[in-house]
Amino acid sequence: SGGSAPPALPEEDCMRLNPSFLGIALSSLLAIDLWASKRLGVCAGEASAWGSARPLLKVVEVSGHGIPWLLGTFYGLCQSDSSAAREVLLNLLFALLLDLVLVAVVKALVRRPRPTHNKMDMFVTISVDKYSFPSGHATRAALVCRFVLHHLVLAVPLRVLVVLWALIVGISRVMLGRHNVTDVLFGLLLGYALYSVVEYCWLSPLNAPALFALW
Repeated sequence: SGGSAPPALPEEDCMRLNPSFLGIALSSLLAIDLWASKRLGVCAGEASAWGSARPLLKVVEVSGHGIPWLLGTFYGLCQSDSSAAREVLLNLLFALLLDLVLVAVVKALVRRPRPTHNKMDMFVTISVDKYSFPSGHATRAALVCRFVLHHLVLAVPLRVLVVLWALIVGISRVMLGRHNVTDVLFGLLLGYALYSVVEYCWLSPLNAPALFALW
């Protein structure tokens, strides 16, 4: 009674009463991310602040979707009569497939739900597309942007347009309410890094003769 020490709290209660600095920082970042994403989702629905611009941003959405890029790359690969062009297109196809697999794996592991203000009317979705992190469109846009800038000879205005397209695709994901800000930022960084992997594993007639024998 008199001089006895108070009973010790369970470990989990101590953790709740004394949260780590990292935990506080992550919670604050998540709260800011959700708040900013909702404020920036100005085209999430027809009744939103910029709802009239929603059809235009959905065109941008299709321009960064995987299916048009995969079909277009495969068609170009089949129609190309230049060995150099076939090599570039085959590696672009490899990059796009690698991007799809990696994003699907990360989404399935993280399982972050899409923003609550998102309207599920996206162009051709699969099971993991119900998850938000990371943005596959942003990842693909950054990957394709680096690939095109490194392997196509373009005039400066066209190079600027390619970079702007990648940025607009990323921004449109938040404006449409499809993703949170951190989903897009991580997606852009992942796509940028993924290009380095593609360059390191570059396919050529020397290291992948069987693939080039198909075309």
